[in-house]
Amino acid sequence: MTWVSPMWAASVVKSVHPISTRLPRKVYGLQTSTPRQHARKHHLPKQDLQQTDNSSPTRAMIMTGTDHHIAGLGNLIEWTNISGQNGPKGSAMSTAPQRGMPGYEGYLNERVVALPEVLRDGGYHTVMSGKWHLGLTPERSPYKRGFERSFAHLPACSNHYAYEPELKDKDQIPTFIEASYIALHMEDGEYVRKLPEGWYSSDGYGDKMVDYLKEWKETGGSDGPDGNGDRPFFGYLPFTAPHWPLQAPREYIDHYRGVYDEGPDVLRQKRLQRLKELGMVRDDVEPHPVQAEEVKLWEEYTSDEKKKSAVAMEVFAGMVECIDSNVGKVVEYLRSIDELDNTFVCFMSDNGAEGAAYEAYPMVQNGVMPHLQKYYDNSLENLGNGNSFIWYGPRWAQAATAPSRLYKAYTTEGGVRVPFTCRFPKNLNINPVDVAAGKGGITDQFATVMDLAPSILDMAGLKHPAPTYQGREVVEMRGRSFHPWAIGQAERIHPKDFIQGWETCGRAALRCADWKIVFIPKPKGPEKWQLYNLVNDPGEIHDLSESEPEKLKQLLKLWDQYVLETGVVPLCPDLGDFLEATEAQMPENAWMEFDYWKQGARDEPEKFSRQPPRFQRTVKPF
Repeated sequence: MTWVSPMWAASVVKSVHPISTRLPRKVYGLQTSTPRQHARKHHLPKQDLQQTDNSSPTRAMIMTGTDHHIAGLGNLIEWTNISGQNGPKGSAMSTAPQRGMPGYEGYLNERVVALPEVLRDGGYHTVMSGKWHLGLTPERSPYKRGFERSFAHLPACSNHYAYEPELKDKDQIPTFIEASYIALHMEDGEYVRKLPEGWYSSDGYGDKMVDYLKEWKETGGSDGPDGNGDRPFFGYLPFTAPHWPLQAPREYIDHYRGVYDEGPDVLRQKRLQRLKELGMVRDDVEPHPVQAEEVKLWEEYTSDEKKKSAVAMEVFAGMVECIDSNVGKVVEYLRSIDELDNTFVCFMSDNGAEGAAYEAYPMVQNGVMPHLQKYYDNSLENLGNGNSFIWYGPRWAQAATAPSRLYKAYTTEGGVRVPFTCRFPKNLNINPVDVAAGKGGITDQFATVMDLAPSILDMAGLKHPAPTYQGREVVEMRGRSFHPWAIGQAERIHPKDFIQGWETCGRAALRCADWKIVFIPKPKGPEKWQLYNLVNDPGEIHDLSESEPEKLKQLLKLWDQYVLETGVVPLCPDLGDFLEATEAQMPENAWMEFDYWKQGARDEPEKFSRQPPRFQRTVKPF
């Protein structure tokens, strides 16, 4: 098995999702490939997988095979809960219109069936270890959505060492980081009161996944714990790393000492050159210029500032290598029990690199920075430890996403285009028509993260239960199985004119064939629709909206269709019929179901839980 190498992963990964599915041999009846064929045909890196530009929306699409606006994560609940978190001064946008609306619940709603539910019902043993971010309460937990065993980090992010400074006097956790203050976990259906001594997130999740797989094996494994014969497994291993705060075990950080001392611009050029050498971008590609007006140029940094910034990148690289080590830990266990060759394994990022310069956010300047200075040690020698709290900013992020435009939280290619690699079971005759041996198994076929669930079900010989599941109406999957393409029975995963839309935080995009429209509010965009041809202009540099008005009109009509089909609640008039918030929707910080960061919440969660009101949306048919 060939996984993403540490350095390659460090250049692109934000949060990663290894997924393993042991597939029963009886589904296929195909010839087993020879070892030489296996090396060439069963490992397929992909360089045009489309996610959302943010974490929980992508996770919702992984778990359901449909659009995140339908599944309940139209926006991150943390952003919907409090307005003004969208960016630096000049980019704040009220999220009040989305509060309480269908598709913005902040958890997997009842309109969808989760992938592990279908697999469990189909005879799979389902396990998860890592970041959930799809609900905070027991009834929203992985345990309730199909995972028989789960060790889940429930919120968006937290300290990777579970470090919690003891507040003094009347100090409060600043609003911006309160949801990341507590490393809230749940094992199966019970909150974890205390994490193990020496906890580090990536190591903890990797170890727990191996423990669950050992449990599966030792209680019967492929023989079936209930004596019913072959019982395969489904494993989901989503890491919180390398989400901020950037922290990693010292032994990994030390591997990168001095590697980034030349700064992000030099690193960006080196990575672009390497992409050209690998044939992953054209030699004449025009990269989008770096957009980082909220921070200084590298040349304007003092020597001390340069050193701290370079060390932050070293810590990030160490975090990614630790992920790689833990993925390898799971892979080697599967190899040791002779299950790896029966298992479909895939590895991906949930969005583009994290590039926010939080120090430029007004709410961070006014509350978070003084708090970090008081309760954390961000001295040079301490960076990366549990009592440090840092991020790396937009210049390092754009070294990762080049030649694409921008990064996480933006619907440009830098935010939504991510790497994906997968390894198929040996009993599948993998032979995609567009992947020649000389390309090293790399395809640029357009695919979306919604395609993963239908592909796994297809390979497992299982059907999605829509239109009903357990007595309730559920939606069909919008994704498409890539299994027929992988075995050479289809030329494409999606039709050439497949339509894919994106929207979070008032930023939007839609793609049809080679064309894409993008809406980015100020200050990072012009706050109007732009038009790009991605074949000729992968960096999204040359806006064709004025020279190609008919094409723009065509895609805007498709955008309106996407809004109606998925239930997007537009946050500005350019994105559709703008919905003003009712008085009942206006309250801030009242829309998360569980205020888990408050003192006493982990001991008596029922006292800190609420049921936010829910509203209905009436729209005209397209």
